[in-house]
Amino acid sequence: MKLHEMKSIRKKRQRVGRGMASGSGKTSGRGQKGQKARSKVRVGFEGGQTPLFQRLPKRGFTNIYRKEYAIVNLDVLNQFDDGTEITPELLIEVGVVKNLKSGLKVLGDGAVEKNLTVKAHKFSASAKEAIEKAGGKTEVI
Repeated sequence: MKLHEMKSIRKKRQRVGRGMASGSGKTSGRGQKGQKARSKVRVGFEGGQTPLFQRLPKRGFTNIYRKEYAIVNLDVLNQFDDGTEITPELLIEVGVVKNLKSGLKVLGDGAVEKNLTVKAHKFSASAKEAIEKAGGKTEVI
């Protein structure tokens, strides 16, 4: 079998409302009047019955001022050389962080064996302690 010998498996879309001779003209196969003959029914419409999304109880709260931080753990910082100044821009450049969101937060998972200067928007208490214990410095931007 060659490419030009293959039959198309696509079905041609029925074009409606193209005259009486087409077989689906005038009312376009929708019959006369009524809800199903109209152009649209709203998403979630249940025929006048209270829709499901309104019947379910409302719970919780979404804080529109919430800040989400890009997080970095201590074990990731070991890939840098001794005495390196680690900034959010450097972490993006290296590919550790994709985007900063509201800032960078350093968390204390893992251990740091190198003397590093870390600049970030936030530090967890354990991360700050571990960096300073290894002889490094932390700086809040």
